[in-house]
Amino acid sequence: MSDEAEKVVLDSEAIMRLIPHRHPMLMVEKLTDIVPHQSATGYKAVSFNEPHFAGHFPGHPVMPGVLIVEALAQTAGAMVMYSIELSSDNRVVYFMTIEKARFRRPVRPGDMLEMKVKALRRRGPVWRFSGEAFVDGALCAEAEFSAMIYEGTADNGGSSDGNR
Repeated sequence: MSDEAEKVVLDSEAIMRLIPHRHPMLMVEKLTDIVPHQSATGYKAVSFNEPHFAGHFPGHPVMPGVLIVEALAQTAGAMVMYSIELSSDNRVVYFMTIEKARFRRPVRPGDMLEMKVKALRRRGPVWRFSGEAFVDGALCAEAEFSAMIYEGTADNGGSSDGNR
């Protein structure tokens, strides 16, 4: 396995074939710098018309930190699904843990969120990652998290309690 990033760029259509998320919950629009099974960089253009900005916060819109962590997790999930050549047809990626989350600066409408994720380890269907989110090179958020690839769909045994 090579440590070299592949020159592949995945757009939102390709990402939607890998993970089941759709508007308004799709939080990654492009994936680059893919090192299969190891790392990738995701991007999200933060738009003023995203629904959470209506209430978070009126007159001072800030992207909720939990959505930044969700964007990191979607980046990791898309990288894993791409790496093991799976599609979202019969698989769902579920959050298991979120640890060491830190929020360093606000993310606002008009920002381009750059998300760098690295796989820390894998045990069967369970993966552990570290992730960092940047705007204009400045660290905005970071976290470690784990997720499990579940074979099936949310409709046939997946969680309906808000987990991925």
